Amino acid sequence: MDERIERIHKAAEFLKEQLGDRKPLVGIILGSGLGRLADEVQNTLVIPYKTIPGFPASTAIGHKGNFIVGELGGKEVIMMQGRIHYYEGYSMDMVTLPTRVMVSIGIKYLFVSNAAGGVNYEYKVGDLMIIKDHICQQPNPLIGPNMDEFGPRFPDMTRPYDLGLIERAEKIALDMGIKVHKGVYFGGTGPTYETPSEYKYIRIIGGDVTGMSTIPEVITARHSDIPVFGMSVVTNEAHDHYDADYKNDGEDVIKAADAAAGRMCSIFKKLIESL
Repeated sequence: MDERIERIHKAAEFLKEQLGDRKPLVGIILGSGLGRLADEVQNTLVIPYKTIPGFPASTAIGHKGNFIVGELGGKEVIMMQGRIHYYEGYSMDMVTLPTRVMVSIGIKYLFVSNAAGGVNYEYKVGDLMIIKDHICQQPNPLIGPNMDEFGPRFPDMTRPYDLGLIERAEKIALDMGIKVHKGVYFGGTGPTYETPSEYKYIRIIGGDVTGMSTIPEVITARHSDIPVFGMSVVTNEAHDHYDADYKNDGEDVIKAADAAAGRMCSIFKKLIESL
């Protein structure tokens, strides 16, 4: 058997044993500083990544490294409290292993979130952006022999983010009085923040925010025809010109994400409730 598939199956079987009769409908991936949503989950079961056979450890700031299983918005969910990043030194097979495992245990939707730099001049720190599309400058996680049991060799990416979920989320935000943008997520490898010239390049080619994650998991979910909803929290303004003493700081990103997390959580919760 393909070693990648064997690793997925072993991790999925372990999770199924832990879950018992629980059958999560939605998989949720929480980005940097956005772990607050886990506090909203009821009847929780916590499964540390380190207990799962063959599972990678999350080393990024603000990523606790647990699966949280429970009820959110009246639905059973499985939540990644911390994701795996390519910049941590993992292969794309390992970065996307948790998504493959969630698909294997039967999720029907994937919700993704991230902290991102606001490249669009209209975006300010603390703003929320519904992801309508992305530009990938990371290695494609489907490179290599295709895992036929998960999806086709050449999956369609015309609509990577589900139009119905986007429309529903926009209405929820409007009804709740929460301002949201709708834009394009640019995904680079990191771990360095972009230079001013790179920010300008990203804006010119159509990116509204930039980050170091998310797209591999989205591609993996879409490979298996799982509908995806994504949201970015703008944690810094990524512009072309700065004061001489300006610098991007990882701790500031976490603080900005935490400050905006409540509004994102409210939208996620209502959207899950509506499924």
